[in-house]
Amino acid sequence: MRRGRDVRGMRDMAAEALLLGAGGRAILLQLACPGVGHGVAEHSDFVHRPLQRLHGTMTYLYAIVYGSPAEARAVRDLVDRAHAPVRSDASSSVAYDARDPRLQLWVAATLYDSAIDLYERVYGAVGAPEAVYRDYELVGTALQVPAGAWPADRAAFRRWWDARLGELVVDDVTRDVAHRLLHPTAVPVALRLAMPLARLVTTGLLPAPLRTAFRLPWGPVRAAAFRAVLLLCRIVVPRLPARLRHVLRDHYLRRLRAWLARG
Repeated sequence: MRRGRDVRGMRDMAAEALLLGAGGRAILLQLACPGVGHGVAEHSDFVHRPLQRLHGTMTYLYAIVYGSPAEARAVRDLVDRAHAPVRSDASSSVAYDARDPRLQLWVAATLYDSAIDLYERVYGAVGAPEAVYRDYELVGTALQVPAGAWPADRAAFRRWWDARLGELVVDDVTRDVAHRLLHPTAVPVALRLAMPLARLVTTGLLPAPLRTAFRLPWGPVRAAAFRAVLLLCRIVVPRLPARLRHVLRDHYLRRLRAWLARG
């Protein structure tokens, strides 16, 4: 297997703007967990305001990994307050609570698995996979996931992950959310123009059973196009200067610090 960059921990990997390409996969995996999917459907406005949701997620990740303790604490408190009212009521068909550690563990796991999957497809195997894996525990434990809930090592994670994949359920509610997410309307024209590529990459990265469950179109032509996109990324992305590869991290940290400075 090709050797990727000298990645010794999450900080060496998470700054890569490439990983934004795995975001759609992570979100659809989250939606397929009924507690997350129905919570999003009934409480979140991210289908109508996808850019705001994207900004929030990216700010949280970069602040937790690269921010100062004060910056990480400020963002963690914002996310915690946003999650507090997201819980099911008597009219809900699925019970959920956004602060449930089990749901937050699943969300953190989708972010890790999606990031490492795309990174290694483009760069090759990371140099210290267990260290990267252990570092990703912080994504969940920064919120309500208790220390020790993250599977002990990558082998334990893979067993846990495969079991959880078998428990995922896509229904009409979450399928509709996914469809609207992948076909946004209230977004700038540039983003709408980029969505065919985003749909192709998201669908290609998803496990095949979830492609079918979400009723995402796939076949030989799309598979060939997906392989071509990955090949282009393998040729181009590693050769880009760091200031371009890390542009999203730097942008979101500047944005966060300007917001905090305004009080």
